[in-house]
Amino acid sequence: MFTGIIEELGQITSIIRNDTDARLTVRGPLSVSDAKVGDSISVEGVCLTVAELHADAFTADVMGETLRASTLGDRAEGDAVNLERAMRLGDRLGGHIVQGHIDSTSEVLEVEHFDAWRRIRFAIDPVHAGLLVDKGSVAVSGVSLTVSAVGAVSAEGAAGPSGAPGDGHWFEVSLIPETLSATTLGTLDVGHRVNVETDILARHVARLVSFATSASDGAARTQ
Repeated sequence: MFTGIIEELGQITSIIRNDTDARLTVRGPLSVSDAKVGDSISVEGVCLTVAELHADAFTADVMGETLRASTLGDRAEGDAVNLERAMRLGDRLGGHIVQGHIDSTSEVLEVEHFDAWRRIRFAIDPVHAGLLVDKGSVAVSGVSLTVSAVGAVSAEGAAGPSGAPGDGHWFEVSLIPETLSATTLGTLDVGHRVNVETDILARHVARLVSFATSASDGAARTQ
């Protein structure tokens, strides 16, 4: 488990790819300061297991499904990545409960710059759009954020609350200066892809509702 509070910006120093998976080495002095082989470290929101430890870096194996389902498949040597060690029992939960299990990737649709902060709009697929709610929590590339707006473009293509049309379903977040400087989100621009993990509580509720609806429909058909 993680909290979505990024501890340091790491850097990919090596990627070894083959037909089915990849081996990733990431420089992160703080992340490896107390790490052991087998520990979990979140890399851009993806929970990876430490396979090897080095002086100021760690190596992890990334399965093919993870490469396909996240932005790690797009990464190159030299790229910066958000890093967070797994939370310890008794730690303050500064963000929200983050599992490191990516739901989907999202594309940046719009970036609005203000004096000291930014508003960013992301596309979200219809399957996961219902799991995002205004003022709810979402993890974007491992960063715990509060959703500031959600919506979808109407059939007529009407603009959303920020004044620019989106692409189907979308959500927005507002980023403070600390988040912009301490994470990879400060480098985002239109067209960039990010990893998205929806709130685990929302996923559980959606699952329970789907079962309740199925049971109700089944009972109605037998009457």
